[in-house]
Amino acid sequence: MLKKTFAGLLVAGTAWGLFSFTDGSERYFDIAKNLDIFATLFKEVNTYYVDDVAPSKLVRTGIDAMLKSLDPYTNYIPEDDIEDFRTMTTGQYGGIGALVGKRDGRTIISLPHEGSPAQKAGLIIGDEILKIDGVDLSAKADGDVSRLLKGQAGTVVKLEIKRFGVDKPMVVEVVRANIQINNVPYYGMVTPEIGYLQLSGFTVDAGQEVRRAVASLKEQGAKKVILDLRDNPGGLLNEAVNISNLFLPRGKDIVSTKSKVADWNKMYKALDEPLDVQMPLVVLTSTNSASAAEIVSGALQDYDRAVLVGERTFGKGLVQMTRPLSYNSQLKVTTAKYYIPSGRCIQAIDYAHRDADGSLHKTPDSLRVAFKTANGRVVYDGGGISPDLEVKEQPVPDIIRKLLSKNYIFDYATRFRAANASIPPAKEFRLSDAEYQKFVSYLNGKDISYSTDVEKALDNMIAKAKEDKHYEEVKTDIEQIRKKVATNKSNDLIRFKAEISELLEQEIVSRYYLQKGLVEATFNDDKNIMAAVEVLNNPTRYKTLLTTSVKR
Repeated sequence: MLKKTFAGLLVAGTAWGLFSFTDGSERYFDIAKNLDIFATLFKEVNTYYVDDVAPSKLVRTGIDAMLKSLDPYTNYIPEDDIEDFRTMTTGQYGGIGALVGKRDGRTIISLPHEGSPAQKAGLIIGDEILKIDGVDLSAKADGDVSRLLKGQAGTVVKLEIKRFGVDKPMVVEVVRANIQINNVPYYGMVTPEIGYLQLSGFTVDAGQEVRRAVASLKEQGAKKVILDLRDNPGGLLNEAVNISNLFLPRGKDIVSTKSKVADWNKMYKALDEPLDVQMPLVVLTSTNSASAAEIVSGALQDYDRAVLVGERTFGKGLVQMTRPLSYNSQLKVTTAKYYIPSGRCIQAIDYAHRDADGSLHKTPDSLRVAFKTANGRVVYDGGGISPDLEVKEQPVPDIIRKLLSKNYIFDYATRFRAANASIPPAKEFRLSDAEYQKFVSYLNGKDISYSTDVEKALDNMIAKAKEDKHYEEVKTDIEQIRKKVATNKSNDLIRFKAEISELLEQEIVSRYYLQKGLVEATFNDDKNIMAAVEVLNNPTRYKTLLTTSVKR
C-alpha cells in the first residue's frame, strides 16, 4: 500500500515535470522538484524513523501546515468532513434541530430550534443528554456527539435525558428530519414604525428569506428597518448580492472580484427589481461581521443607502471557491479579492507579506486609502467597514465573566424554569429585585473568585519590586490597595446588578420563548438597537450621517 502511495506521489511529480517542459516555465519545474523531494523524504521517514508513523496523519499535518502559511481560509476538506462543510454552505442537515454542547463535562441542550424534532419531542434547554442510542457520552467530544445526533430524515434516535427537578433519567425518542438553519432567525417590530431583522448567515436562499422578512415587516406597519449583521461570518457571495439588491436599484454595481486568473474577474450587479429603495435603513455591524456581511454593509454605505451603526467590521475581503480533489476530498482555496462599489477593498490583513517570525499585521489607519461614496463622503479601505455612528461594546466585568464561565446564570435559569410554568411576554419580562436576591443566595457557597486586572497588575508590581529590592518600601501601600480591591469585589454583585439582571432575563426568557424570545429580551437593553431607533426617529440626524465622512 505504501509502495502505491509513493508511486502515486512520484508519478504526480513526473507529471508536473512533463508539464514543465511543454510549458517552458521554471515554476513548474520547481513544483515537480519539490514534490519529488516530499515523496522521497516521506519514504525515508517511514522507513527509518524510530517509531511507527501514521501515513495519513503525517501527510495531513503537512497539508494543513502548508495551507496555514497562506491564509486562514484556504483549507483541505477530507471526505469525512464533507458533510459538515455542506451544512455550512447550505444550512441543511439531517438531525434533531438543536444546539448541543459541553458544559462542565456534561452534554447539554442549549437551544432547540422552534418547530424542530427536538422541540416536538419535548426536549428543553438545560436537558443533559446521558446517552445516544445507548452510547455513553461522558467521554465524548462535541464532534462525536454531533455525529451521533445526525442521520437520515425519518430515522429514530433514542436519547437518555437527565432533567433538573426530575428524579430519574428518561428516554426520549426523536425522529430526525431535514433541518434547515434559517439565515433570518428573527424578525419583528421594535416600535410601531420600526421593524428589525437579524441576519445570521448567507447560505442558500438568504436573499429570499430577507425579502420575505422585510415584506412582512412592512405589512405589520414598518416604515423603517434595522438590519442586524452583527457577528455574521458571511457565506455565499451571490446571496450578498441578492440582499444588497433588495435595497438598491437594478443595474447598480454591488461587488467585483479580482483574481490571478483573469477569466475569473467579475462584476456582480443588481439584476432584479428592488424591494424598497426609499425606506430609511440602519445596518448594525460588529468586529465579527465578515465577508458577505461586509459586502452588504459596504455596498449600502457606498451608495449612502443606509446608516451603519456599531463597530468596524472584521476586514475579510477574500473570496474562496472549492476545487475537487481525489478520494472525494476538496480544497477550499482563496481565489480572489473583492471590491465594493466605491472601489475599495476591505481586506485588513496582507497574508502574502509576513515578518521574519511569520507574524501578520492589520493595515494601520495611517495607510488606509480614501475613497468616496455616491454622495461624496470619504470612506477608507484596508481594514473593514467603519460605521457611520460608532457604538463601542463595553468591556465585560470580571464578575460576569466568572458567572458565565461557571454556567451559574445558565443553571439558575434552568432552575427558574422548573419552578415557574410561565412568564410574561419576552419584551415585558423583568427580573424582580426579590428574584435577583434569590440568585445571589443561589451563589452562596459557590466559587465566584476571580482575579481582576488591578490584582494582576499588583502581582506584577510586587514581582518587579522584589526584583529591584524595593518591595519592603512599597509593601504597605500595595497591601492597602489590595484590601480596597477585595472590598470592591465583594460588592460586585450589587455594583453590576443591572448588567447581571439583563443576562438573567435573557437566559430565562429563552427557556420559554426560545431564540425569538432571546432576541426580543434585548430590545430595551441593547445599546446598538437603541442607537438605531434614535437615528431612525430623527430624520435630520439620519440625513446628516449620510452626508458626513466616515472616520478612519
